[in-house]
Amino acid sequence: MEVTNTSGRRKTSVARAYVTKGSGSIEVNGKDFKEYFKTPTLHYMVTQSLNVSNVREEYDVKVNVKGGGTTGQAQAIRLAIAKALVENNPEYKPNLRAAGLITRDPRMVERKKFGQKKARARFQFSKR
Repeated sequence: MEVTNTSGRRKTSVARAYVTKGSGSIEVNGKDFKEYFKTPTLHYMVTQSLNVSNVREEYDVKVNVKGGGTTGQAQAIRLAIAKALVENNPEYKPNLRAAGLITRDPRMVERKKFGQKKARARFQFSKR
């Protein structure tokens, strides 16, 4: 059985996905993905790549994910699974590309600057 190993990133989250032929189970950090992610929106995000390719029940996925919050982790997993599917079968690429699942989202949190309250917000100015 061949294992496809890919990684996906989003904000500060990094996901490593191991995809094999199987029955459709998805495991995240040793737990079932529905146990790890509580909301249906995140369940949809994690399975989106498999659903777009119509192979939800054909692959088993094991994922190690760390960093960031739950949404960033789910989106990192989505990218990692999409990359693994394309590596297994390049015919999936047009559908995944059309759904925007192949492109890595480059948006990151802007750093805080010195002399300011946050990245863009200044400290309150008092004239008197």
